[in-house]
Amino acid sequence: MAGLGLLVAVWLGASPAVMAAEADRISIGYIFPAERELTLSILDRPTADFGLAGAELAIADNNTTGRFTGQEYKLLPAPVEAVEDAFAAIDAFAEAGAAAAVVDLPAEELVEVAAAAAERDMLVFNVGAPDDRLRVETCPANVVHIVPSRAMLADALAQFLAWKKWNRWFLVTGSHPEDAAFAAAIKRAAARFGGRIVEERVFEDTGGARTTDSGHVQVQRRLPVFLQGAPEHDVVIVADESEVFGTYVPYNTWSPRPVAGTAGLVPTAWSPAHEQWAGIQVQNRFRDAFNRRMQAVDMLAWMAVRAVGEAATRASTSDPAAIRQYILGPDFELAAFKGEALTIRDWNRQLRQPILLTSDKFVVSVSPQEGFLHPTSFLDTLGYDRAESRCAS
Repeated sequence: MAGLGLLVAVWLGASPAVMAAEADRISIGYIFPAERELTLSILDRPTADFGLAGAELAIADNNTTGRFTGQEYKLLPAPVEAVEDAFAAIDAFAEAGAAAAVVDLPAEELVEVAAAAAERDMLVFNVGAPDDRLRVETCPANVVHIVPSRAMLADALAQFLAWKKWNRWFLVTGSHPEDAAFAAAIKRAAARFGGRIVEERVFEDTGGARTTDSGHVQVQRRLPVFLQGAPEHDVVIVADESEVFGTYVPYNTWSPRPVAGTAGLVPTAWSPAHEQWAGIQVQNRFRDAFNRRMQAVDMLAWMAVRAVGEAATRASTSDPAAIRQYILGPDFELAAFKGEALTIRDWNRQLRQPILLTSDKFVVSVSPQEGFLHPTSFLDTLGYDRAESRCAS
């Protein structure tokens, strides 16, 4: 076995070049947008290596272990401008014998790419599509969902609001389909955890520039007027995934109320402010390597690539089929600096994980909240449970 041969080589003082030559190569593809959409805040503007940096850090982490197990990991990055580019990338990954493909694309493109990957017996890690229908209805069999679903994010927020006894919610939704999808998850969470939506309003996207020289003046005058006259409420919940107005809502409400959702207190898989459970270590390593903060998109890619490394190490294999079998099996666990061993739901292949509730400066709380119980895993209080999903295990 290559792993045993490597250990023998270490004991005999073999050179790194010799050991690398004996290592089993494990390639991992990564499909991501060639150009990412801009954000409302200049502080959140994506860099060219968004996501890619997280995948590269995970490759380095995999190779740290691989030096002792006789495994060498290689990332195959594929920035794409259209779904046709993604199909070509899948072909290239298959030609290279890739163990899996990490895919950061919207739901429609993800489903098409996953179908192409399935024809090549390739496992796909979804790091970009939070759509609940992928976990409840369509359920592609070769897709592992690393990114939390919208339902998981909404439930995480709802549990915290229930713990705070902030039960009256004023819901403000954007006018795009993804905004409506998150709003639907918020409504579901309200019904599950005792929230009451006192009113819902839709903020229409009328186009035009998102930021102008007089932007703060216009926001300060217009947004409070748009939000005035709502019934008595404890919190304003924003559903603005398309980033048209939500960033401007905090401090611009008509009534002095906290803001949560896609702005204010935000449920997320990761935050640059997270430092618990040794999170500070990965944050520091990321910053030293890439000279910026580790964003959620980076951590999602890191978890996907690390999942392959963890499976290859535990199963002592470089065979893609065996790696896939271990990842989808009952023994798979992933450590990801979130206080719990992360596992995969066998009925819809969603990665169970705690959700961080963050402001722009620190982590306010982590859900599931204390007191919310489940017969098998308290992490399954977040998102659609087995009985709610039409997916087959």
